[in-house]
This record gives sequence, structure tokens and C-alpha cells, in this order.
Amino acid sequence: MEGIPWTPLTKSIKDCKIAIVTTAGVHLKSQKPFDMHDKNGDPTYRDIPKDASKEQLTITHDYYDHKDADKDINIVFPIDRLKELKETGEIGDLADINFGFMGHIEAGHIYTLINDTAPEVADRLKSQGVDAVLLTPG
Repeated sequence: MEGIPWTPLTKSIKDCKIAIVTTAGVHLKSQKPFDMHDKNGDPTYRDIPKDASKEQLTITHDYYDHKDADKDINIVFPIDRLKELKETGEIGDLADINFGFMGHIEAGHIYTLINDTAPEVADRLKSQGVDAVLLTPG
């Protein structure tokens, strides 16, 4: 996408609030799964609170082999690792709400993702005071 500027960090990572945004299909088990019946994917997202336990999380994504991530969600959604970095002072804080997408997006859903859901998540990240995002693929 043209016209999107690179924005370097202006403060130490130790002072930054970090969020996770994943395209690995991660969501809470209590949330509606991503739509695997639409061959063009699912452009929606799910809120994932920072205090969600590994046991509360699952993956809905038919377009990659996630059997290892099913055993340890931190492979694609490293929430425990970021909590450890916060505890040791390596990062400032972790966003209260992180975001899960299902990364297989095609056809008209690309328009929805670019024009609706991605800007909505960007606004929500800004409103939380997030300084940097760890984007993890699926």
C-alpha cells in the first residue's frame, strides 16, 4: 500500500505498550469461530484480553497446519512471553485488548479488511495507547 509511512519508535521499548495482532485465527473458545465455509475467508477480528489463559484460547483456521500451535498457543500468539518481558522490565506494558484475525482473505473481503476492520483495529490500538504491535502470521 502506497503512502503508508514507516514510523520508527520514538522511545525505548522498555517504555512501550505492546499489543499482539495475529492472523493465525486465534480467538477465545467462548467467541464465534472464524468462518471456514466462505472460500474467500473471514475479514472479521476477535478481541483477546491480555488476561486470557492459554486454556481459554483456540485456533480456527483451515489454511495452515497449526497442530503445534494447538499444543502451545505462544507459537503464534506469544502472550506468555510478552508477560514475562513485562515482568523483567524489557517492555513497558501489554495492551489490555489484543486482536485475532483469520489471515486467509481474498476477493471482496480484502476491501472489507482494508477499509473497515483493519482501520477499526488501528483506532482501537491507538485508543489503548499502544506504541508498537507484534504481528504474528498463521
